[in-house]
This record gives sequence, C-alpha cells and structure tokens, in this order.
Amino acid sequence: MTHTTTDQPDRKAGGAVVPVLAFAGIVVAVMQTLLVPVIKDLPQLLDTAPSNATWVLTSTLLSGAVATPIMGRLGDLYGKRRMLILSLAVMVVGALVSALTSQLLTMIVGRTLQGFAMGAIPLGIGLMRDMLPREKLGSAMALMSSSIGVGGGLALPAAALVAQHTNWHALFYGAAGLGVLSIVLTLLVVPESPMRAEGSFDLLGAIGLSTGLVLLLLPITKGSDWGWSSGTTLGMFAASLVVLVLWGLYELRVQAPLVDLRTTARREVLLTNLASIMVGVSFYVVSLVLPQLLQLPKATGYGLGQSMVVAGLCVAPLGLTMMFTAPVYARLSARYGPKTTLIIGMLIIAIGYGGGLGLMDAAWQTIVTSVVLGAGIGLAYSSLPALIVGAVPASETGAANGLNTLMRSIGTSVSSAVIGMVLANTANNVGGVEIPTMHGFHVSFLIATGAVAVGLLLAIFLPKAGRPAQHTQLRVSSEEDAVLERAEELLRGFRGRVLDAGGTPVARAKVTLIDHRGRQAGAAVSDEDGSYAVAVPAQGAYVLAAKASGHGPLASSATHSGEERAVELDLSLPGETVSA
Repeated sequence: MTHTTTDQPDRKAGGAVVPVLAFAGIVVAVMQTLLVPVIKDLPQLLDTAPSNATWVLTSTLLSGAVATPIMGRLGDLYGKRRMLILSLAVMVVGALVSALTSQLLTMIVGRTLQGFAMGAIPLGIGLMRDMLPREKLGSAMALMSSSIGVGGGLALPAAALVAQHTNWHALFYGAAGLGVLSIVLTLLVVPESPMRAEGSFDLLGAIGLSTGLVLLLLPITKGSDWGWSSGTTLGMFAASLVVLVLWGLYELRVQAPLVDLRTTARREVLLTNLASIMVGVSFYVVSLVLPQLLQLPKATGYGLGQSMVVAGLCVAPLGLTMMFTAPVYARLSARYGPKTTLIIGMLIIAIGYGGGLGLMDAAWQTIVTSVVLGAGIGLAYSSLPALIVGAVPASETGAANGLNTLMRSIGTSVSSAVIGMVLANTANNVGGVEIPTMHGFHVSFLIATGAVAVGLLLAIFLPKAGRPAQHTQLRVSSEEDAVLERAEELLRGFRGRVLDAGGTPVARAKVTLIDHRGRQAGAAVSDEDGSYAVAVPAQGAYVLAAKASGHGPLASSATHSGEERAVELDLSLPGETVSA
C-alpha cells in the first residue's frame, strides 16, 4: 500500500505534528514514573523483597533502552509512523497486563512491554527531521527531547491522586487510556514519512544488546543479596562485559547494524553520549528520592509526613520547569551554542543536588530542589540533540540520535538499579517493613552529584561548535539553523537547487542519495527556494534521485572526490506527471 499523501506533507500538517509527537513523548515518560508514588509500598503490594520490587521500575527502563535502537531501525526500514503506533500499542498491552495482576513476575512482564514505548522518542525526532522546515526543526527536537522530563514531572501528582483514592491498579488503566489516545492522535495528525533505509533488521544485534544490559543491571540490583564478591555477581559482570564487547565487534562488522557504533568514533559524539548517560542518571535520582522522603511519617525523625498527592505536587515542578526552559534554551543556544547551554544545565543540576543535601527538612525545600533541578535537566536534555545533529553528516543523524537516546536510557536504567539498591541496603526494618533512611537519601544525592560532575567535565571538553562556521556563505538566522547547516551543507556532499522544467524552484522535493551498491546513503527535502544539501559518507560514485508532487522523477549520476567541500549540482525535474 502506498501513501500518496505523505510525499509532500503540508505546513498545516507539520504544525500539528509537533504537539502530537511531543504528547507521545509525554506518554512515554508517564510509563517511567507511573509507580514512583507507590514505590515505598511495592514490596508489600507485590509480597516481595525491596531489591526485587525495584525491578518493576528497572524493567521498564531496561526494555526502553533496548527498544530505542530496535524501533528506530525498524522505523527507518518500514516507516517511522507505523513503528511509533506499534510502540504505543505494545505499551497499551503491557499496561493492561500489569492492571490485571499482583504477581511480581507477571507485573515485570507487563512493565517490560510498557518500556517499549521509549522508541517513540527517536521515532518522533526522525519524523520531525523528515517533515518539518529547517527553521522549526531545532526547537521541535528540543521539545521532543524534553518531553520525557515534562511527562515524568506531571505524571507524579496525577498518579499519586489516582493511587491515593482508588486501587493502585487503576494507574495502569489510565496509562493504557493515554496510550490509546496517543495512537488515535498519531493516526489522525501525523503523516507517514516517505523516507526508507535499505537493508535488513539486525536481530542478532538486538538479542546481544538486550542480553548484555540485563547481565549488567541484574547484579547491580541483587549484588547486596548475593554478595558483591560472590561467584554469581562477579560472573554476571564478567559475562556482561564479554557479551557487550562481542556485540560491539559484531555491530562494527555487520552491513546494517542495529546501532551504528562508527558514529561514536567522533570526539563530539562520544563525549556527548557519555554526558548523556550522566544526565540520565541525574534525572531519575530526584524522581526516586523526593517522593519517598515526603511520604515517610514524621515519627521517623526525618520523614515529612505528606500525603501521596502532596508529595506528587511537590515534585511536579521538576517537569513544569523543564517545559518552561524550552524557549529559554532556544535563546541561550542561539546566542552561545549548545555546548555552553549543556554546561550551564549541568552546573544548575550540580547546584540543585548539592543544595538539596541540606534542603530535606520541609516540603517547601523539596519544591525549591525540584525547580532548580528541572531547570538544569531541561537545558541539558534540550542541548543533546542539537550537539548530535551538529556533529554528524545529515545521512547519519537518525542513527546518531537513536544512539544518544539509548545512552540516556542506559543512564536512567543504571540510576534506577543503583539507587534502588542503595535505598534497600540502607533501610531500617521496622515491624517487618523496610523504611528508607536519611543516610540512603544523602548517598543517592551524592551519587547524582558525582554523575553530574563527570558529565560537566565531559561537556567542557566538547569541541567548540562554531569552528566550521567560517566556511559558510549562507545566512543563518539562529544557532539551530547553524547546527543544521553544518550537518547538511558544510561537510562533504552535494548541494544545489531542485528546479522544474521551466527553471522555477521546487519546494518540498525529496532528494535521495544512493551509493554504488544501490543503498540509500542520505536524504534531504528541498527548501522554499528549492535549495537542498546532502552529505556523502565517503568518496565515490552516487546517484541523486529527486521527486516531487506534480513532477516526474529524476535520477542524476554524480561523483564526489571525498574532499571537505560541497559539489554544486542542480536537479531539473521533468514536467508534470499524468494524474490518475
């Protein structure tokens, strides 16, 4: 079945696409923080040990980490909109499974299925990149990237309200409803991207990544129960290392890898991805610690004795502040660049956690901590896609952003596992119930502060983004434009204009770069003035294929020497095609 209406998405559709895709990102975030309001009660609700109960959260984050590259690759092959809907559908099934059980293993299965929705983030960014005009892409990507924090913060008071006044299983019915709503909106508003990658799906790579991450996170959560020096714990860590190394070697050899690890060879990409892990760690710590501190009874001597709903409302500013930092990010980034914005975000996060160590004595103090952390995390999250897009050729932005989202997911997964382990091991047993201690909360904040310090160091060593800008002769109106110009025009490749038979520029024409093996090596959509730019991965012979609604297709042979320059090549489309 062909989607004739998707080759030329109009501007009205483009304008509606952004909020719908951002809503899908918010729904994803809800899955991650859905059970945070009841986390202290999970061992009793599921009749299991605290270290086992943490897997109800960790399993969602882990499957999200694995689903990110899987759904991204499937989206490139079979359609991003189609895979976005599939991700949300799997999430709805998982929510219904969890809604109908109180058994630990069945609950973990349901939560694992819910984690597959994480693929919506890179799929949404990919759809935006394929359809939106360049001047809107930077801010749209920042909004999509920040939606996970926005949704996470807003979900806390809503989930707390539901859990406090109804059976906690109602949380999952609500999540399923949000998933269905997101599917309906996507079907109604979001057109399918016409762009497709060549190749096949890397099943062995998906299995290898899943196995390696499980072998890494399982001993982190169970190490204290098994013994950190036990054969089981050390054996799993060793097995994880072996599996991930073998997986990496395999991914470098396979023609169509699940994760294009070669993109990490660039210093900019490597440092940005390592910083992303640290941002992921810092984001989840506050979501795990503050709700528990707020809900603990005052009789403990340090608990703040607040209801589930009040606790959710105190942490909600985390997400709200992230939402309001999106326009602030756009202005800061336009003036100083995404590297500086990331450093500022990291500094604010460090201040939030450092100050938070001494602000645990009243509910209003947790609100202050939430606001500061939300501002920092919002700036940091918004900077990451711009840094990635600016560091790689246009033909690699999909794979690079997918890998970046994977790094953030690994950060949140490790954070969930480590902080869950810390709180479980420092808890006091009171009447058979494990009560988290202030010592555990302090250690958790110190871990987050350490992660941010490492992330800040990595961000400082990022190369200056403005280095290639002197080569451009094109006017750029903002930093987001500059980043995209670099990725698409300043690196080696082809550029020019798409024209009709009479020499008039053709806007929104799809230009596809095909290598000598017949595989897609890059793609672009022409601007209002007909201009296009597409980067080449290496020197050699290529075919530039162009098509647009109302015009015949064109295939033009071209050769690139591999030099760091753009080859000028105008593409003239034949006259109108015969309409059906």
